[in-house]
Amino acid sequence: MSPDLLKDRPADLLDELLAPLRLEGVFASWWEARAPWGFRGDQEWNALLHYVRSGECAITMPGTSEPVILRAGELAVFPYGAAHEIADRPGRATSPLDLLLPGRPIGSATEIRVDGPGPLTELLCGGLHYDEAGMSPLYRALPEILVLDGEMLASEPLLAGTLAELAAPTRYGAAGDGAGHGAAGHGAAGAGLVASRAFELVFVLALRVALSRLSDLSPALQALRHPAIGRALLAIQSRFAEPWTLESLAWEAGMSRSAFATTFSRLVGEAPARHLNGRRMREAARILVETATPLSAVPERVGYRSAVGFHLAFRRHFGVPPGEYRRPRAES
Repeated sequence: MSPDLLKDRPADLLDELLAPLRLEGVFASWWEARAPWGFRGDQEWNALLHYVRSGECAITMPGTSEPVILRAGELAVFPYGAAHEIADRPGRATSPLDLLLPGRPIGSATEIRVDGPGPLTELLCGGLHYDEAGMSPLYRALPEILVLDGEMLASEPLLAGTLAELAAPTRYGAAGDGAGHGAAGHGAAGAGLVASRAFELVFVLALRVALSRLSDLSPALQALRHPAIGRALLAIQSRFAEPWTLESLAWEAGMSRSAFATTFSRLVGEAPARHLNGRRMREAARILVETATPLSAVPERVGYRSAVGFHLAFRRHFGVPPGEYRRPRAES
């Protein structure tokens, strides 16, 4: 395999990893906050983005003592919306974010102003809603927070340029009431759709930069970067219906059976067979919910040669048989 092809494989795998999430929309907010200020948000099943346009802020994760200081031109990504506090400085008392931004509905854009006597911080924040059922164990194993500094953002000009465009709220119709409370505004035609697609682009490009520059932070990022394990993961994600065995996956990776099994389990966090089965089950659930494919055709679509084996595996994974899984969703 040529070096150029090898270099491109992580991006292909990232595409396959993110595609099942099916991003559904974004809630965007633009902040002008003068110290003192501090807010805390609970776990959200969204991908979250915080970009500092000017000034700085402190981010603290539950159970950690060392805050992350985010400075102008830096981006923090929370792949699965981990709970955190954000304030003008470490140790600041915080209020629940829900008091200021209740609900945060998909498709809305809001400008927030917090008045105070201290320094100004300008923030761009986005919450990208996705289908939690499409989240793989590998995605869940990503770090709770990924921080991209200015140099990292500059390495991906499209990411840096998109963030710079998004950071100006009036381009996308956000409007505040000037008294510390935001309200969805109305901008140019199609502004909401443009903003949604732009935030999705930022999210994907940020993960790509993290994959290439921050892989030492977690086994999951190392797995995505690992040339051999990455090939096996790409095969599982995109060719899950094939009759894979441990031996054939090891061959795909170009490793011995034992070395492949050990390395895969260490980096991915579960054995190859379990990871493959999880991918097949997520696809089966998607087919059952989103299509009218006959139940009898689903096993073969996801790589099972035995309908009985598929039904047993599905019930173990989801706690209900496939027909029962489909029924309440069809009736809702």
